[in-house]
Amino acid sequence: MPPPRLGSSPSPWCPVEGAVNPPARGPGGQLWPESPRAAPAPVGGAALLSGGRPVRLSPSAADSAADGLGLTGMGRDDSALVRGNLLLEAVEGMDRPLFVLDEDWLFAYVNPAGARVLDRTVGDLLGRGVWVEFPEAVGGPFEQLYRSVRSSGRPGSTEAWFDPLQKWFRADAFLTDAGLVVSYDDVTARRRADEERVAAVAAREQAAAEAARAGREAEEAARHLMLLGDINLAMTSTYDTDEAVQRFAERVVPELADWCIVSVIDPDGTRRDVGRAHRDPALAPDMHRYADLRVATNDVTAPVPRMLREPAPLVYPELTPEIVESMVPDAAAREVLAPLRPAAAAAFPLLARGEVIGGFTLVNGPDRGAHTPVELRTAQIASRRAALALDNARLVSLNHQVAERLQLSLLSPPVQPDNLELAVRYRPATQGVSIGGDWYDAFLQPDGDTVLVIGDVMGHDIEAAAAMGQIKTLVRAIAFDRQEEPAGLLTRVDHALVGLAVPAMATAMVCRMEQDEAERAAGVRRLHWASAGHPDAMLLMPDGRVEDLSAPVGPPLGIGWLGTRSDGEALLPDGSTLLLFTDGLFERRGLPLDDGRAQVRALLESSDGLTLTALCDRLLTEMLGEGVEDDVAVLAVRMHPRDVDRPAEAGPQVLPQPFA
Repeated sequence: MPPPRLGSSPSPWCPVEGAVNPPARGPGGQLWPESPRAAPAPVGGAALLSGGRPVRLSPSAADSAADGLGLTGMGRDDSALVRGNLLLEAVEGMDRPLFVLDEDWLFAYVNPAGARVLDRTVGDLLGRGVWVEFPEAVGGPFEQLYRSVRSSGRPGSTEAWFDPLQKWFRADAFLTDAGLVVSYDDVTARRRADEERVAAVAAREQAAAEAARAGREAEEAARHLMLLGDINLAMTSTYDTDEAVQRFAERVVPELADWCIVSVIDPDGTRRDVGRAHRDPALAPDMHRYADLRVATNDVTAPVPRMLREPAPLVYPELTPEIVESMVPDAAAREVLAPLRPAAAAAFPLLARGEVIGGFTLVNGPDRGAHTPVELRTAQIASRRAALALDNARLVSLNHQVAERLQLSLLSPPVQPDNLELAVRYRPATQGVSIGGDWYDAFLQPDGDTVLVIGDVMGHDIEAAAAMGQIKTLVRAIAFDRQEEPAGLLTRVDHALVGLAVPAMATAMVCRMEQDEAERAAGVRRLHWASAGHPDAMLLMPDGRVEDLSAPVGPPLGIGWLGTRSDGEALLPDGSTLLLFTDGLFERRGLPLDDGRAQVRALLESSDGLTLTALCDRLLTEMLGEGVEDDVAVLAVRMHPRDVDRPAEAGPQVLPQPFA
């Protein structure tokens, strides 16, 4: 059923009886201006003069209006008349704009508020076409509203911007017998307030988003800063170049990439893919298989070889099949690469002192995508730090090798006199730079007594090795020149070091082993020793007991000490073993010295049945393991009885030519 139309029943605005001739009055009985038209225009049952002003209702019209409104309980004529006039006065006086459009879209009525808002006078608008007066409304939301209400008969509303008046309006329209009634409000202030609220909310949301983004960027920057520090610490704490680049790979994954391969260029120009890391342990074997094939199968035009020849970063935001094929021309290598699903890559050279010493490749899978600008910047910084650390490791390693070779060249093979069996060991440090300076020596004095020396120069590397050579030579020369007690020998060596301005200090223990006929018959040897700040030697007795050879310890060599040094003396039975060693054998970070010596003692006590060489090997293996923090020198002497032949395991007798 169609909605009822306003004005289909009598209204206070019903046609006026004889409305053409009677004068119209406004509120308070004031007369309206006469209309130039002969008849009023009906609007919803109301009478409008052509001037756009409603006339007062006649009594008969008021009666009809009262019937239509169902007014009861008061005199019909007076009440309807009063009602109608009040309604007319309300429409004229209300602040809400209102106008009526006839079927030809002409203004049939405009109240004063409507004229003010439309920036016209009532006279300017009445009888004029709405599309003529306001062509900007044609095709817009207001025309759509008016036509929709007129065609459907259903009330409607809209809210839109009206450009000629530079305002927002809300329009409400409904259809009556007299025409289309439109009332509207200026909602510009509300819309602007709404827009300001929306803008404020958007600004707050944007500020929150920017703060969150800034927070994420700050967090990422902090992570990357920590990463760079971690890379620097990890790579500079080892001087093994392969270990250094492996540590680098393990730290950039997964922070900067899903997986990474680090290449190094050896001094002979050989390229090796050494450092490798993948965030997914399940894919690590595939990465290793690919890395094993990559060097052999890379064409000279592939990105990594090209980057190493022309050192500059290479970035591939998207690895298309064509790019992958150009990077890995070998089909077998591409087949191995396929499970890794490379989607983006970036390669950076490692430059040190103008020389390319390596490079690394960062690869992402499809889930991670291209590297971000921040990741690329961090990788660029990391490449410089890694190159510096790698170059430093190479220099230290080279220095380490030179010092080790020099050290070994300065160590003399021991004599093997009579029934004394001597074994020596030297183990360079494998951690840090603690190499060079430890030495052992064993030689004969002119009277045939055996001199044993163990020492440790303070300092490391080439300087320590060179100083060790000077001190070792001084000890040999002074000991050979004069037969004296070890304490006197150490005193003369100390004075010589100071007098010759040898820039070194060292700890040392000197032992002199002798045997007269009575001692030979008793099966013992006499040992004299003195220590210049060196750890005590240990004596393994034939019954398995271990004793420390303790004596007053003097200060180290090289300080020119003028005090008196003391000797120790002991009888060593046949079958006993004397062990001299440097502190690298038992000193460990975090381990008390007494505990370290106790471990050496325990190994000696459990060495029954071991040959001397086997004993030395066991000591180094179990005390040092794989990592050696300081270089170690060991000198072991086993006393075999003189009344039996030299044991086969002791090897042949070795004597200098004058004693042979």
